[in-house]
Amino acid sequence: MTISWMNEVDKRKDDILKELQQLIAIPSVLDESDADEEAPLGKEVKRALKYLLDAGVASGFNSKNVGHLAGHLEMGEGDDLVGILCHVDVVPAGNGWTYPPFEGAIENGRLYGRAAIDDKGPTIAAYYAMKIIDELGLKLNKRVRMIIGTDEESDWRCVDHYFKEEEMPTIGFAPDADFPVIHAEKGILDADFHLTQFEPDEHAPKIEMHTFHSGERYNMVPDYAKAELTVHAEQTYLLQEYEEFLKEHELKGDFYVKSGLLTMELHGKSAHAMEPDNGLNAGILLLRFLKHFELDARARTFAAFADKYLYNGSRGIALGIAGKDEISGDLTLNTGLIRFDEKDTYFGINIRYPVTYNMDEKLEWLISEMKHHHISVNVKDHSRPHHVDGNDPFVQTLLSVYEKQTGNKGELLAIGGGTYARSLEKGVAFGALFPGREDVAHQKDEYIEIEDLLKATAIYAEAIYQLACEKQL
Repeated sequence: MTISWMNEVDKRKDDILKELQQLIAIPSVLDESDADEEAPLGKEVKRALKYLLDAGVASGFNSKNVGHLAGHLEMGEGDDLVGILCHVDVVPAGNGWTYPPFEGAIENGRLYGRAAIDDKGPTIAAYYAMKIIDELGLKLNKRVRMIIGTDEESDWRCVDHYFKEEEMPTIGFAPDADFPVIHAEKGILDADFHLTQFEPDEHAPKIEMHTFHSGERYNMVPDYAKAELTVHAEQTYLLQEYEEFLKEHELKGDFYVKSGLLTMELHGKSAHAMEPDNGLNAGILLLRFLKHFELDARARTFAAFADKYLYNGSRGIALGIAGKDEISGDLTLNTGLIRFDEKDTYFGINIRYPVTYNMDEKLEWLISEMKHHHISVNVKDHSRPHHVDGNDPFVQTLLSVYEKQTGNKGELLAIGGGTYARSLEKGVAFGALFPGREDVAHQKDEYIEIEDLLKATAIYAEAIYQLACEKQL
């Protein structure tokens, strides 16, 4: 039996676009100030979940709301379960949009709106893929379940709760990242490195550092740093040297004095922590500059640690934790937070390590080693690596479908980021961003190419067919 999946998708093009516009029109941003027992993440998030569950019921799927944090739509029968893991929560729209963020405007072959590519567009593509299978009357020998999350953009409370209550799919994919197939995701560890002790000043320092602040998230390279200082001697020399430093390194910065307090600012370049070398860490650079002056003992120890262990330290070599493997590449290290004030002093560090790396053993060594440098390591969060063998028939099936529908070679991808797929015991990320396309997720004027939306729908439909349907000659 030969099925033209793109023809089936094209027949439903108008319905697909309309459905996506209606889902985008719900501003499903986390809002716990508007929460109650039946809407734990806010009423708009609840409305988005209800919209998709109600649509599924109207299409004849079995539907279940799981604690108002997640839900699912299911079709088919059998012991095995194929999962499709999506989410309907979105990040805030922000300002500066050309198109309204919650309307789904269509122009120049694109559909614009918050979550058009992350993840309402791919969710609707997968939903219509299920509808196509059902409407064609194809016999399923497995159950196919779309699992709908509502907290992917924050703390993943949706899937945490869901899999406490519901069964884990036998196999599954998340249409919440890139094509062709992401089969390996590094482990991700966030830890605070606190300065616990320092040698006292033997004489009055020329510079006292009162505060230092850089970065807001572990998973981003800080693009701004600010230090507040009292300079007791040679302030003009310090500022002249700072201007030379900015010029030499082609950086932007500023300084000003108010009520005897010198404030120094430095601007770097933001980047995702999965590749810190794509950014310029403003905090580490400013500390590197200040290290060369006569700081107070606490600040001097703090800046010296940053310069020795964290400057140009994206592979963790100076800390002694470097590692790599053929599957997922190098360990990466990002200093995402830097805090220094009278109460506490620490670096917030994000480590992304290869799938074969023994983090438990290395972390134990690192904690012990850092004590010798008067540094206390406090692990804040730890997500283990996720890996599905690229030769697994499940993965090979998805690659084959991708190649058939696109005419392009299907390649296995390994990433430093974390996708929804790591919520599954045997799951991969599968689209919906095609190679070469601009990734506009979380940006103003987020969009999905309509051509890509339809192509993804065809890919998902054939994937379901190959994974879960009885083949008819």
